[in-house]
Amino acid sequence: MADIKYYDVILKPIITEKSMDAMSEKKYTFLVHTDATKSQVKEAVEKMFAGTKVKSVNTMNCEGKKRRRGMVIGKTAKTKKAIVQLTADSKDIELFEGL
Repeated sequence: MADIKYYDVILKPIITEKSMDAMSEKKYTFLVHTDATKSQVKEAVEKMFAGTKVKSVNTMNCEGKKRRRGMVIGKTAKTKKAIVQLTADSKDIELFEGL
């Protein structure tokens, strides 16, 4: 297993209609490192965003899609998504405030 630091775990937020609707329930969606575990995602969110307390983390592995360019067949990269549920008394994540 790779030695992943907390600042390497979260790659970017995922902004879709479905993830915006889930924000009302204090659920935030992130694209995370493919080798990151749930406990590493929890630690990264609590350290990177001050005042947040994580209730639960759900992760999903997304396999790469097959793509074709002429005769050549390849695959896109694998990704991993994490849906982070915050506690009721936790602060909101400022990254999503203006959206």
